[in-house]
Amino acid sequence: MSAVTSPPPKLLTAEEYLALPDDGRITELVKGVIVEMPSPSSTHGYVLTKFSLHLSLYVLQHDLGRVVSGDAGVVTERGPDTTRGPDVAYHSYERVPRGPLPDGYWPTPELVVEVRSPSERTSRVMAKVGEYLAAGVRVVLVAWPEQTTIMAYSEEFFNRSFGVGEDLVLPELFPDFRVPVRTFFE
Repeated sequence: MSAVTSPPPKLLTAEEYLALPDDGRITELVKGVIVEMPSPSSTHGYVLTKFSLHLSLYVLQHDLGRVVSGDAGVVTERGPDTTRGPDVAYHSYERVPRGPLPDGYWPTPELVVEVRSPSERTSRVMAKVGEYLAAGVRVVLVAWPEQTTIMAYSEEFFNRSFGVGEDLVLPELFPDFRVPVRTFFE
């Protein structure tokens, strides 16, 4: 007797995923399949907000582009498609020109910030870092609230660590951006 197998699920494109109705779940599209994400903690939301605030103030003050937060989708792979929801992202006016906001997914941002949740495995975080860099993100920041540390990753350097007694600097993107790391965790 042969076993009955069900057909594999239909893989979604990033555009099909974007068009789905909001069912209240937190999800990402990974290689065409919807993956549910855990609900973030208050600490996660706080650190995310601090990054969004400091980056937004800097970008607005210097008229450089736009900062988005709250899991705004970034397409990191095509065929099958992967759409990640970074905690914070920066898009320069070179990538997303001034004027009306474009529909759909915006071009790849220059900067992505991910705040690691306690339940998130390090291997999963690093896989996302690799995806972002391969997609054209220039700098990926990963905040580790438990260690009060921020790691920076780029194609230009392997990684840099910023501890609680240091300032976060991003000379590749913002020559005079400087914020004490402790600001993000207090």
